[in-house]
Amino acid sequence: MPRSTQKPTRESATRRRTAGEPQGARIAFGRVNYALFAAAVVVIALGYVLLGRGSITLAPILLILGYVVLIPAGILLRSNTPGE
Repeated sequence: MPRSTQKPTRESATRRRTAGEPQGARIAFGRVNYALFAAAVVVIALGYVLLGRGSITLAPILLILGYVVLIPAGILLRSNTPGE
């Protein structure tokens, strides 16, 4: 009798890949990260509003602050407390 071979489904392949990941590989954002993201959104929005009104000094500073400082800080900073 011929053996029936089952092809692995996409779901089982995904389960195998995630099962082999180390525990620390997940990105978990805490309150500080979300606060930085919110601050970045506010700063970027304010930068675009000022840019629309003709500000050629403060608007670019706010946009650079939001895109280059606050968003990467929100992604890269990790909380030292286990609850956050």
